[in-house]
Amino acid sequence: MGFSVSLNEKETVKSEPNVVPLCDVLLVLLIIFMVVTPLVQKGVDVQLPSALNTTNMPDNPEVVLSIKADGTLFLKAQKEQRVALDGLSSALEEAFLTASEKKLYLRADQNLEFGKIIDVIDKIREAGIELVGIITERKATEGE
Repeated sequence: MGFSVSLNEKETVKSEPNVVPLCDVLLVLLIIFMVVTPLVQKGVDVQLPSALNTTNMPDNPEVVLSIKADGTLFLKAQKEQRVALDGLSSALEEAFLTASEKKLYLRADQNLEFGKIIDVIDKIREAGIELVGIITERKATEGE
């Protein structure tokens, strides 16, 4: 903190805070958050199948259902939580109460049995969800 004092009776004491170190700290924190934020948004680790004809999905979808190879279900709405197949319908209905876009994005491991995916899709339909986007990896073409 810088200040000046004068011996003259007409002048008063003036003080000025030094904000340069504060700005330096804020810029460093901003850089740290910019680097860490994309790493935090990854979600559940699943090996996605690849497809040639894909469309881009939103950067930050509101509701994502992830299914691991062992059949474990994770629902990401406001936060990511593990859900059981029996409670999936009610968890989805609750998640879509606050969601602006009524679309579910499904991330399923490529080694998952097809029957388990059908069971999950039945529960999704039971919850009244009609729009389901399936997340895949973009398949590399032969020229790449």
